Amino acid sequence: MVHTWDIAIPELTGEETRKAYIYLPVSYDYSGDKRYPVLYMFDGHNVFFDSHATYGKSWGMMEYMDSTQTEMIIAAVECNHSPKNGRLEEYSPFSFRDSEFGFVKGRGKLTMDWMSGPFKAYIDEHYRTLGDREHTFIAGSSMGGLMSLYALLEYNSVYSRAAALSPSVALVPQPAERMIRNAKPAADTVLYMDYGELEMGRRDNIRRCFSRTAELLMMKRILLDCRVVPGGTHCEASWERQIPFFMNTLLYRP
Repeated sequence: MVHTWDIAIPELTGEETRKAYIYLPVSYDYSGDKRYPVLYMFDGHNVFFDSHATYGKSWGMMEYMDSTQTEMIIAAVECNHSPKNGRLEEYSPFSFRDSEFGFVKGRGKLTMDWMSGPFKAYIDEHYRTLGDREHTFIAGSSMGGLMSLYALLEYNSVYSRAAALSPSVALVPQPAERMIRNAKPAADTVLYMDYGELEMGRRDNIRRCFSRTAELLMMKRILLDCRVVPGGTHCEASWERQIPFFMNTLLYRP
């Protein structure tokens, strides 16, 4: 089941509210005192319900979790929909200038400080979570994929595993490379990262950037599951088809 409520992020948008979502596993109501790992996700409005999704198509995470009876809580928050680069600013760890979007002021640190602090504390207090690092994961796509990579490296004491689908590293290649080079991830850090074959297309800069990112992560000895998705595109329908792949990586235990 998925519960929703209105939430404010004072550090980012004052008293303005947005939707928060929490998925509880099928077994939650009858499992007594059992506690569950938690997956935090970006773009919460696109995660569960087509009727809430920006383009009318969600990831369908609830259907996947219910049908597979995956024992995990998912907590997600709607993005900032301001036409003045609201989502880009909140989901970028770095400031950058782009020919299409102009100057974007990176506010990703504020976003992650809130998500890893007040929001995680709320989830841990109100639900039966396994709140330790080993059982705390994060995932997102596009700019949310970039943020998932950032969270895993810069908030590694909070998140042990992440899934970065179609991460927008090509927008900020040099800051992203510095971030990876300077990171000191724990030895058990796990990352699933992919990019769609068709969204790369003939754009060699994206292909090079994705390859370079994977190389640097390997040099950091991150346990990396990396793939180019055959026929993959930059949309929720394509990311939905990758759920079994990244969930297997997040939950894999030898």
